Amino acid sequence: MTWQNWARTEQVNPARTVAPGSAEEVAAEVKLAARDGLPVKAVGSGHSFTGVAVAPGVQLLPDRLAGLQSVDNVTGLVTVDAGIPLHRLNPLLAQHGLAMEILGDIDRQTIAGAVSTATHGSGAGFGSISTQVRGLELVLADGSVVQCSAAERPDLFEAARVSIGALGVITKVTLQCVPLYALRAVDAPVPLDDVLERVDDLVDENDHFEFFWFPHTTTALTRRFERLPGDTELRPMSAFARTVDDRIVTNVGFEAMLRAGTRFPRLVPGITRLVTRAVTARDFTDLAPNVFASQRNVRFREGEYFIPRAALVPALRELKHWVDTHDEPVSFPFEVRFVRHDDIWLSPAYDRDSAVVAFHQYHRMPHERWFGICEDVLGAVGGRPHWAKLHRLDAEGLRERLPRFDDFVALRDELDPTRVFANPYLERVLGA
Repeated sequence: MTWQNWARTEQVNPARTVAPGSAEEVAAEVKLAARDGLPVKAVGSGHSFTGVAVAPGVQLLPDRLAGLQSVDNVTGLVTVDAGIPLHRLNPLLAQHGLAMEILGDIDRQTIAGAVSTATHGSGAGFGSISTQVRGLELVLADGSVVQCSAAERPDLFEAARVSIGALGVITKVTLQCVPLYALRAVDAPVPLDDVLERVDDLVDENDHFEFFWFPHTTTALTRRFERLPGDTELRPMSAFARTVDDRIVTNVGFEAMLRAGTRFPRLVPGITRLVTRAVTARDFTDLAPNVFASQRNVRFREGEYFIPRAALVPALRELKHWVDTHDEPVSFPFEVRFVRHDDIWLSPAYDRDSAVVAFHQYHRMPHERWFGICEDVLGAVGGRPHWAKLHRLDAEGLRERLPRFDDFVALRDELDPTRVFANPYLERVLGA
């Protein structure tokens, strides 16, 4: 049976597909695959745009590894099966008065997928989801089941927190959670020039700040979140407002307009200006998972680069100039977020506070030229790509940008010398 990811950028017909229900069953499948000369890959929910989870040999499905294993309300440590998706994990944590420290703007990923690719949210004081990990259980290429943490096999732990599936199959994740909290969200359109002039203040003055900017427009759609105690009186969006804004405007209506723009590209600048005007200011308060995550039904292509914060404004101005002086119809916005540095070997935020610039295109429209321009500009300032987003770099290019790249590759060579966990994407970005 053919498997394909959400974005329809990757598909594969695995030699066989299995759904193990324990680490021991995963180990048995790894040993069997090695005996048969087949590579093994665990697949999550398919929300990576790259081929990081493509399994031409044995595909391990997450369906039966999706439980909550233990909760310690005193320490906030929670252990979960690796295949549990975030949208199912968050309500379970809330039942125990806990929450993840930060989330991205999509909650469909499995926890292992989010960790393995350094999925992140936005906030200068917050790292990626991987920085919340306190322990991992993995099945290695020889079929052994191992535990790692800062105290136990620390090198493996530092590498495996962002491992893109190259070191083993993650079967359990221990997370450092925090007491349940609410967020006050203030969404407002602001002139792009004003945002760029004040961006450092906006980032530093808010617990979480991000903005969207549609090329062909001069307005940024800003989002500011304030963290509040979990017992704060909630003022969630009304069902009507959520239906209008999150479904009709940004999904159904947007999809219809983009289909027209695909047939008549000259309409795209007008579409982006119309959508920018249609998104209204909002001020609401809800529990954090209900605020962080958004509904995304319109399919698109996406690339994303982590760049030094100081390089953000010049890079965006250069990209704006290119759009203004060329006839490229860019139908989706930039999304700009901010992430704290960390010490994880393959993390795009390794040892550097980062501005993260995501660029998109509607899936029915050509994206190659536009993405190439974005990679040129963001790469020139030392940008590092998100592992789950489209990029053109190979091992040679990544080695220049990631200081611990060779350490990771050496550990991979030690743990998986016969490439049990290989696939074409890993061979490209890590080397054959």
